[in-house]
Amino acid sequence: MKILTWNCNGAFRKKYKSLESFNSDIMIIQECENPKESSDADYKIFAENSLWIGNNKNKGLGIFAKKDISILNNNWPTENLQYFISCRINGTFNLLGTWCHGANSPTFGYIGQFWKYLQINKSKMQNIIIAGDFNSNSIWDKWDRWWNHTDVVRELSENGIKSLYHELYSIEQGKEDKPTFFLQKKKEKSYHIDYFFGSNEFLNKQLSLKIENYEDWIDLSDHMPVIVDIQFQ
Repeated sequence: MKILTWNCNGAFRKKYKSLESFNSDIMIIQECENPKESSDADYKIFAENSLWIGNNKNKGLGIFAKKDISILNNNWPTENLQYFISCRINGTFNLLGTWCHGANSPTFGYIGQFWKYLQINKSKMQNIIIAGDFNSNSIWDKWDRWWNHTDVVRELSENGIKSLYHELYSIEQGKEDKPTFFLQKKKEKSYHIDYFFGSNEFLNKQLSLKIENYEDWIDLSDHMPVIVDIQFQ
């Protein structure tokens, strides 16, 4: 099964066809339009099997699946944290899509939103893939904050959930050599802020992870698609 995450930088209705070559089973897309409120007929057809959340119909978080994939909303509580969609895939595992948003919070923006969500739903996070734009990296940890990126990674690890990129490539958090985001689309302003995390069930499977290249995608978005291919027996 191929799962892709991509912050499309808006106007996904004009960009989704660019992902066709990946033949992904599931796509987690940040900054996409709400299909139900779109006037684009082709986009609505493409998104017939999807879940979406957001406060702005033009820019939210969506999970899009092939027609033969079952995605059932878990309806895990969010307490208005932004933005999270948890669903059950084919009745066999949980998928949590995320776009960690500033949420106009003076103290708990971005990774703080995920930290709060984790406190609410940690007990449910079993047999799970977590993927999306976290807007976070350990290089931005603050010494006097108890919900740093490093704290979240540690707490997930204590629950048997680890970053697939860092596990597969034996790279430490904060020392990533493959960027996923280019600020202002400038190659010299590169960061690694998009992640796949997986519980032990997935770490024990044959899987691969690829981050797409700047030259191929920068015209479409400041983020690169990240694709995980999991071999189910």
